[in-house]
Amino acid sequence: MKAVVTRGHGGYEKLEFRSVPLPEPGPGEVLLKVLAAGVNNTEINTRLGWYSSSVRKGTEDTGEDEDRADGGWNATTPFPLIQGTDCCGRIVAAGSDGDAARIGERVIVRACMREHGFDSMRTLWLGSDFDGAFAQYLKVPEHEAFAVDCDWSDAELGSIPCAYGTAENMIERAGVGSGMRVLVPGASGGVGSAVVQLAKRRGAEVIGITSAEKRETVRDIGVDRVLTRADDPVAALDEESVDVVVDNVAGAGFGTMLKVLRRGGRYVTSGAIAGPVVELDMRDLYLKDVSLIGCTAWDEPVFPNLISYIEAGEIRPFVAKTFSLDRIAEAQEAFSAKDHAGKIVLLP
Repeated sequence: MKAVVTRGHGGYEKLEFRSVPLPEPGPGEVLLKVLAAGVNNTEINTRLGWYSSSVRKGTEDTGEDEDRADGGWNATTPFPLIQGTDCCGRIVAAGSDGDAARIGERVIVRACMREHGFDSMRTLWLGSDFDGAFAQYLKVPEHEAFAVDCDWSDAELGSIPCAYGTAENMIERAGVGSGMRVLVPGASGGVGSAVVQLAKRRGAEVIGITSAEKRETVRDIGVDRVLTRADDPVAALDEESVDVVVDNVAGAGFGTMLKVLRRGGRYVTSGAIAGPVVELDMRDLYLKDVSLIGCTAWDEPVFPNLISYIEAGEIRPFVAKTFSLDRIAEAQEAFSAKDHAGKIVLLP
């Protein structure tokens, strides 16, 4: 089969489109024909070694030509690696003890796997800890492949797992509910646009922050109010005016997010594209009884929730553009330019 093999930390030259052996499903596993695979920050960040504690800048800091032993999600990335965290696929074979009746199902894969159970926060990630979806075929544990009954395109389903799983996990952990006011920096991105839809689904009022160029796009996604990056959130919204901030941007704007939180408010994050090292005024944290919530490990209800929302027609992803698998460098370059809204998806 054909796959994109990432050979180590570095630039696009580390992405090699070539023939590799077809994986064979073992006990408890199924083989999927990949139908669509979304592009995410995590694949680029992992290739660049951005998760290393030595990196102090935002995700534009490439880290090229430097191997970083702690540059992956779980410390060391097992290069060479087939990346690809998002997968929509069709089951074409099952392992020796698998359910052959599932062959033919169209599925999406739960990318964040809790191999030690949901009482442990240890995770195993598709495309980061073992071979993922930037290939024509992949094997996964059978119980991590979820059938979906809907009329969506493969590209739409392939845009769901990472962004929407991450978004639903943050919303679930933060306890977002009806009548709450939620602020979403980076509202036009894959995770941000998912947060907007999922928070609105729960009856929250959603305020999105984006670039001036994407103002109308974000409004179309469903936000109740749009701020641009040039706006001062404190001046626009007032201090102590927001119940929850769902922030994957961080960087220099982190302190302002705490200013707009109400007493007892919650700040939840699973990323830091504008910079991982932030300035924290501890008084904003303890005097206001604010909770800071970090999210990586997906909780048990998250993925079943998403399947139910899809099948009930309650959410719909935004696919900005598709590329063939051999054009992965172009796809990642387009993703990194941040000129799009929604998801970019690869079609093997």
